[in-house]
Amino acid sequence: MLKQFFRIAIIGYNSISLQIRKVYSDCKKVDDNIIMDNIRNFCIIAHIDHGKSTLADRLLQATGSVSDRDYQDQMLDDMDLERERGITIKSHAIQMDYKYEGKDYVLNLIDTPGHVDFSYEVSRSIAACEGALLILDATQGVQAQTISNVFLAMEHDLEIIPVLNKMDLDAAMPEEVKDQIEELIGGNREDIIEASGKTGLGIDEILKAVIEKVPAPKGDPNAPLQALVFDSVFNQYRGIEAYIKIQNGTIRKGDLVKFFATEKEYSAEEIGMLKYKQEPRQVLRAGDVGYIISGIKTAKEVKVGDTLTNKINPCAEAISGFEDVKPMVFAGIYPIDADDYEDLRESMEKLQLNDASLTFEPESSAALGFGFRCGFLGLLHMEIIQERLDREFDMDVITTVPNVSYKAYTSKGEMIDVHNPSGLPEATQLDYIEEPYIKAQIISKADYVGQIMKLCIEKRGVLKNQIYLPNDRVEVSFVMPLAEIVFDFYDKLKSISRGYASFDYHQIGYERASLARLDILLNSEMVDALSTLIHKDNAYNFGRRMCEKLKELIPRQQFDIAIQAAIGAKIIARETVKAVRKDVTAKCYGGDITRKRKLLEKQKKGKKRMRQVGNVEVPQQAFLAVLKLD
Repeated sequence: MLKQFFRIAIIGYNSISLQIRKVYSDCKKVDDNIIMDNIRNFCIIAHIDHGKSTLADRLLQATGSVSDRDYQDQMLDDMDLERERGITIKSHAIQMDYKYEGKDYVLNLIDTPGHVDFSYEVSRSIAACEGALLILDATQGVQAQTISNVFLAMEHDLEIIPVLNKMDLDAAMPEEVKDQIEELIGGNREDIIEASGKTGLGIDEILKAVIEKVPAPKGDPNAPLQALVFDSVFNQYRGIEAYIKIQNGTIRKGDLVKFFATEKEYSAEEIGMLKYKQEPRQVLRAGDVGYIISGIKTAKEVKVGDTLTNKINPCAEAISGFEDVKPMVFAGIYPIDADDYEDLRESMEKLQLNDASLTFEPESSAALGFGFRCGFLGLLHMEIIQERLDREFDMDVITTVPNVSYKAYTSKGEMIDVHNPSGLPEATQLDYIEEPYIKAQIISKADYVGQIMKLCIEKRGVLKNQIYLPNDRVEVSFVMPLAEIVFDFYDKLKSISRGYASFDYHQIGYERASLARLDILLNSEMVDALSTLIHKDNAYNFGRRMCEKLKELIPRQQFDIAIQAAIGAKIIARETVKAVRKDVTAKCYGGDITRKRKLLEKQKKGKKRMRQVGNVEVPQQAFLAVLKLD
C-alpha cells in the first residue's frame, strides 16, 4: 500500500514538473523573440585610414562597454603593429549594451580590415551582419576600396548608414563628399551623419541610426543549428576560439558540433558572448554573435566562412559563400644563420596558429640553404609576416623575390602549378604558361590620369573603362597581370599621384602569356634565389638592370666575377666585377721586359686557379635588388 502511494506521488510529481518545464520553455520562446528583436548586428566598412578604429573607440565609450581603466586608443586593434601603422590587420567583434527609449538593446559590432589583401575576411564579416556603417573621410571622399566594400555590402542586402568622419578638420569638404555618397548609394542627403572620431561628434546619432534602421536578425531558434564562422583566434591555453554568428537554431554548452567544410566533430566546451572580456553562457540562440571553444589545436580545422551545425540534428545545407583562401603572392623565407632553421620552423608554425591564411612548405636553395616557400594574401600580408617574425620571435630572415602562382602546361597535356621559378619545366617539355590577371580600379584626381595610364600600360595593362566623377576626380579600370603589381606598382602609383590615388583589385582568372625564366649566373653558376619569371618583351631590359645593380652590390674578390643574365642557354646581359689586383711588377727596377712578363704570367695562373675554387658570397641586399631597381 505504501509503495503504491509513493509510485502515484512520483508519477504526479513528474507530470507537474513536465508541465512546469513546458510552460517555462514556452515563456522562453516568447522571451527569445523579444531578445532577437532587440539585437543589432552591424559592421564598419571603410578605406584605410578613414578613422573607423577611432570611431569604434567612441562607440565603445558611449555605450559603457569599456571601463576608463581598461580603455586605450584603438581598442579593437590588438597588435602593436596595427597601432603603429594605423591599419586593421585582423577583424574583431565586440558586444555593446545600449538603452534607447526605455528598451535594452544588444549591439554586436564586427570591425573589418580595410586593406585589399584581406577582402575575403571582410566579405565573411559582412555576411554575419544585417547593417553596415559606411565611414568616409570628409577630407578625402570616396576611395577605391570603399566602392568595392559597398558593393559587397549591397550584394548581402545590408542596410547602409553613411557617416562623414573627421568633420573637425579644417580641410573637411562635407558638401563635396555628400555629393559623392549620393552618387554611390543614393538615399537622402539628410540621412548622412556628420561625425568626428576624435571629438565624439555624432556618436549618439550613429547609435540611434543603428537601432532604428538596421533590421533585427531573422532566424528560427527552434530549427537545426546553422552558424557562420566569421573569424578565429588562437589561445595558447585553450586552442582555437571560433567566432560565430548563429543564423538558425540554438547551441548549448556541451553540445556535439560539426564543421561542414572540414567535417571535423567537437564538443562545445565553452560558449559565450564577445564583450570586452569574453562572457561564458549556457545557451546561444539565432541572431546571437559569440564564440565557441572546443579544444581545437590546428588552425586549418577552423576555416573562415565555414558553417557550424549540430552533429545529432544537423542543418540541411551550409551557408553560401565559403571558399578556401588561396595565397596570391609567394616568396622564399630563409634564416640568415643556417643553424636557425628549426627555430624558424617553430616560429612559422606558431604564426600559422594565429593566421591560417599563411601557408608554407620547406624548400632548399643552393645560394641560401634550407628555408621555406611561403604563400601570402598580398604584399602587405607578406610585410606583416616578416615584421612579426622579427618582433615576436626575434628571427633575422632573408626574403627572396616575391612572385605569383603560374599554371604551366607540358607537351604531354599535364598542368603544373608553379610557385617558384625553379619549378618551371624545361623549355623542351613546356607547351605554354598561363598567368593570373586582375581587374584594377584606380580613383585619382584628374590632373594625374595621364601618368597613371602610362604606368598601367607600362605594366602591360589594358584600359577597360574611364569615368569622370564629381569634384575633379576620375575612376579608371584596367585589366593587367597580377605579377606586374607585385613589385613596386603601389609605391609608384602613390608617388605619381602625390598620395591621392586609391587602388583596389580582384582576380579575374588566368590568361596565356609569353613568359620566360630569367636566371642570374655568377661565374657561370646559377643563383636560384635570384631567378624570376618575366615577360619576354621585358626580359632584356630587366636582365641588364639586374646585372648593373648586382655589380654595385657584390664586393670585389681576388679574381674577376662575371655576372650574367640568361634565358635558357642564351646570355642576354653581362657585367664584370673586376679583381682586386696586386702590382707584382713593383719590385722590378729596370732590367729585361721578360722578367715583368714572367711575374704577370705567374699571377694570371694563380687568378685562374682561384676562380675555379673560389666562392662568390652574395650579400643579403642583392636578394632585394629586384625590388629596388629604380
